[in-house]
Amino acid sequence: MRAGAFLLGCSGPWLTPDEAAFFAEAQPLGFILFARNIEGPDQLRRLTGDLRAAVGRDAPILIDQEGGRVQRLTPPHWRRYLPPLDQVRAAGPDKAARSMWLRARLIAEELRAVGLDVNCTPCADIARPETHPFLLNRCYGFDAETVAQIARAVADGSAEGGVQSVLKHIPGHGRAQVDSHLDLPRVSAPRAALAEDFAPFRALNDLPFAMTAHIVYDAIDPDLPATLSPAMIALIRDEIGFDGVLMTDDISMQALSGGIAEICSASLAAGCDTVLHCNGDLSEMQQVAAACGPLSDAARARAEAALAQRRAPVPVDIAALEAELEALVKGAVAHV
Repeated sequence: MRAGAFLLGCSGPWLTPDEAAFFAEAQPLGFILFARNIEGPDQLRRLTGDLRAAVGRDAPILIDQEGGRVQRLTPPHWRRYLPPLDQVRAAGPDKAARSMWLRARLIAEELRAVGLDVNCTPCADIARPETHPFLLNRCYGFDAETVAQIARAVADGSAEGGVQSVLKHIPGHGRAQVDSHLDLPRVSAPRAALAEDFAPFRALNDLPFAMTAHIVYDAIDPDLPATLSPAMIALIRDEIGFDGVLMTDDISMQALSGGIAEICSASLAAGCDTVLHCNGDLSEMQQVAAACGPLSDAARARAEAALAQRRAPVPVDIAALEAELEALVKGAVAHV
């Protein structure tokens, strides 16, 4: 597979000639789409088809379709979902995992229908009283066992719908009290306490993709956020045991300082397999491609192994799943 060590967005709902030419030359590993790229099902199917045609292969196309605040496909064309933590609470402890499996399976059906085959879920971060509001109700629970169980259900539901998962935000974002879109969070918990944060990620270390957290963990590397830290990436590989494709979170986020080329080089040198750049700015994407270059041999092997796991959806009665989910969360009110 000829592919670059980066995943890219695009500027709008239609692929421009300049973007198509750039993607054909740069050969990103895959793409990620956002609300700016979405008008309706027919348009989105055309866009995903054009993106793959530009690179001449069945490239993975990612989206953040968690439900709640982080939902790129919205009514009237697609279902509206509760924030994850609201749904977990509505379903109750005995049915939470089942409800989230149903939700993931329904979301996967929607994604596959428009050419999307990777969802940036599950979120295996543990919610805490101090968790920043940008993340809190995107979490699945307040303890490692609950989070791991529900995250596995989400990944399994997605997989049965033919959609692969991106485990995030490895190795754990729940203790952060700052929104990493706007600033760099710093976690001062001692090393022993962090074992709980890492546990759900260890339990799901077999997933094909994972996304790093832009967070400094003082007990492990007080100088660099995980995305840029060789010590943290070694922990992700060796202690957590994740051996899939490790992508950065969006390098456009303000948690990371420095120029685009510098961030790209540092994240790959630290041990990330691929850089995620999301804003669709062509001049920035050109800088990313130049700084990252092709996948390393190890990253290429991981990417090929991950993409080899892709499978067709398992047939299912969608109406029956919708009815079951509705019964489990009936009367729930979203706190977005």
